[in-house]
Order: sequence, then C-alpha cells, then structure tokens
Amino acid sequence: MSFPDFRTRRLGLAAAAAVSALAMVGTAAAQSMVVRSTGPSASKYPTGAKLKASDRLTLVAGDRVVLMQSGKTRTLSGPGTFSATGSVQASQSLGSNVSRMLAKGPSVRSRGGFSRGPDDPMPAELRAPNLWLLDYRQGGTFCVADPATLMLWRPNMEGDTALEIEGGGKKATIAIVAGANFRKWPTDTLPVQYGVDYRLSGAGLRQPVTVRFAAMETVPETVEASVDTLMAKGCTPQLDRLVDTMSEAEGGQG
Repeated sequence: MSFPDFRTRRLGLAAAAAVSALAMVGTAAAQSMVVRSTGPSASKYPTGAKLKASDRLTLVAGDRVVLMQSGKTRTLSGPGTFSATGSVQASQSLGSNVSRMLAKGPSVRSRGGFSRGPDDPMPAELRAPNLWLLDYRQGGTFCVADPATLMLWRPNMEGDTALEIEGGGKKATIAIVAGANFRKWPTDTLPVQYGVDYRLSGAGLRQPVTVRFAAMETVPETVEASVDTLMAKGCTPQLDRLVDTMSEAEGGQG
C-alpha cells in the first residue's frame, strides 16, 4: 500500500469515527427526562423516568408532565398524545433566572405573600432566587451547598420576626429584621448536622416545619447535574424550585 493510500484510509476511518461519535451524542441529547408529573397519569410517567426520542406520552385531562431535554423544559398538559422530544426556545431574560438559581454566591431580594393550588408553580417573586437558600416555610430534605454559609430566606422584608430552631438536642432563636429577607443559619450555636430533624417555628409560620439536611460531595454546576443530584438526594423543595424557574423560561415548543 502506498503512503497516500494509507493516509487516505486513515482519514476515512477518522471521519467515520467522528460521524459515529456525533450520532451517539445526538442520541443522548435526544433523550428526555420527566422532572415533574402530576395528575391521573403521574404513576405512568414518574419523576426521574428517562424517555427515548421514539417514545410518546398519552395524557388525560388533569395531567401535567414537565420534561427536561438538553437543559430546557417542555410542559405537556392533557388530554392528548405527545412526542417525548421537541424543540424549545428558551427566553433569555428568564434563562438568566435559571443561571442565578444555580449560582454558588446568590444575591437576595424579594417580597410578597402567596396563595396557590397544589399543582401550581410558585410565582417567581415569592420563590427563593437561589437553590442553596433555605426557604424556611418548606419542610422536607434540603441539599446543603456549604454548611458554613447556609442562609435562611423569607419571601418579604416587612417587619421584625424571630425564627425558633430546635434539633440535635439544641435550640436557637434568630431574628430577621425589617428590610431583610434572609439570615445566616446559627452555625455557632446550632451546627448543621446531616440526618437530624430540625423543627422550625415562629416567624409567621402557621405550623412548625421539619427540615432534614443532605450533604453533597460537590455543588453541581449545570441544570442536568443539579436535577440528578436533587432527585438522588430526595431534595424535593429545591427540585420544584428549579423546575418552576426552568418552566417559566420556556419561550415556545415544538
């Protein structure tokens, strides 16, 4: 075999490998994941389910399924039959809200009160603007980005209030003053412990809220990694917060 023939063959093999790699990437990118599912068919399409490009979803009245594909979401509402994949044009302004939601160093400001149904997304102005802020109105498991800098958050800045925290055999009361809607977790008197139930009361809560912390080896930097981590750790309030923000960024779907 002459040198030119060998070189041509080598380039041909490299091109074939590149095409194959692109095909594999395209297949992976086409896959969708259910990130929220409510309604009569929720058990049929559970949160975390992976769907192939060829899959179709048959929804009935009252169903709402949010799919994530390539870091964006599509919201499907029944009745109807839908493809598992589709194009979404994300809003740039709302997309920046998603970036702020994932940021490791949040800037915090918001105000208001809220009223919503069980399946309705929380309005943006009433939602903690960053995943790693602990909205003390919401119980459940909370994934902690950095125990030393954990911040508590409330949706308004009106009036002084006091939040009582009890857990691990210790108690602490912290004040949140008028003009502020966040306050640092009292790590000096009540260090963050994993696997311990913390009871939060006062500060306008209608009834006590129980929070349990989950550790993370690393803080995820992408939407996909964040969703995977929050699902794996069972940090549902934060997952809902992220999905709500992503859904608002949907600019259109196909």
